[in-house]
Amino acid sequence: MSRDLVHVGFGSFIELDKVVAIVTPGSAPIQRLIRDRKRVNAVSDRTGEPRRRAKAVVVTDDQSLVLVAITPEALAGRVTAARAGRVAQAQAD
Repeated sequence: MSRDLVHVGFGSFIELDKVVAIVTPGSAPIQRLIRDRKRVNAVSDRTGEPRRRAKAVVVTDDQSLVLVAITPEALAGRVTAARAGRVAQAQAD
C-alpha cells in the first residue's frame, strides 16, 4: 500500500489523503480552534527549530491540526501537484 506524502518544511511530511483544509492562522476562529485543539494535544507544530511563526494550519481528517511555517499558497500548490501526479500516474497504469 503506497502512501503519498507532502513536504511541509524542515524535514516534515504529512500524508496527502489526510489533508482536509489549509487555512491561515490569523483569524479569531482559527486561533480559537488552535487553542482548543492544543488543550486535547491535537496540534503538531512543524514550524522548525527554533520555532518560527506559523503561516498555515493544516486541518486533517482526524480533526487534528498541523502548524507549518510555509505559506498556505505554497502548501496548496504542493498538495495540488501531488494529487495531479497521482491522477496522472493512475491514468498511466
